[in-house]
Amino acid sequence: MEDVLTEIPPPSRFFQEDLNNFTPPSPPLPSPFLLLSQYPNEAAEPPLRPSLLIVALSSPSLHLFHNVSSKTLIGTLVLPETPFSGNSINPSLKDKSCNIYSLDRHQNPKNPTLLVSFQCPIAAERCHTVAKLLISQQIVPQRVLILDSIQSRNFRGKLSRDEAVAFKLETTSERKAPSLSLEYFPSASVVDGLGAALMAACEINNIKATLCVTWPQFGASVLSLIRSLIFPALDLDLSISPGVDDYVILGQDKDHHQPFDSDLYT
Repeated sequence: MEDVLTEIPPPSRFFQEDLNNFTPPSPPLPSPFLLLSQYPNEAAEPPLRPSLLIVALSSPSLHLFHNVSSKTLIGTLVLPETPFSGNSINPSLKDKSCNIYSLDRHQNPKNPTLLVSFQCPIAAERCHTVAKLLISQQIVPQRVLILDSIQSRNFRGKLSRDEAVAFKLETTSERKAPSLSLEYFPSASVVDGLGAALMAACEINNIKATLCVTWPQFGASVLSLIRSLIFPALDLDLSISPGVDDYVILGQDKDHHQPFDSDLYT
């Protein structure tokens, strides 16, 4: 006679996903929020209304804007799921942070240019929440410029690592008066992640926005391409000439270029 205490139990009649129904759901993550240490000017009150909001997502754009001398740290975007441990006191490209800067272009002191540098990965399910926060809630920009990289899996065509290329996507209101002279992103190619979520938010809110995507993700050629295309139009100065070797080494440590599974913007 079999011993019911020691024999191997029969297989469960439930599937693994059915067993999860008995596990209490994990508590929802707190919403991200902006923490501002100072406002671009004394008369500013939330929401901030910059004349231009620049969102740096790609590794070369982060490296270039890190070396802009005419910028002032005014706050940060706090993501509760991203720990601050290991970050330096002064802004560093090795930090996992989303710092917000005011760029002094001596053009519009009442509505200055703001820069948001994303140096940490944004999960797919958080992209739309972060986009709404930056576009229509605590920041209401007149114009938006997003700098992202091309993901080869989303590009319809051939890409060479020896040739740097740049394309653009625009919202409907931006097409009436384009700010960048670039070729449009090829038909049937897509952009995903935070860049796509930001463009969707701008389109919904009728904000002029340009998404500039570049290839390759790392390297001296794409670094020079962005510097020649973007910086003259923004009238920005670099404190030092960025070192290519330091940039390549730094780019290899980046983990925010992992694939996103989010809504696509075509």
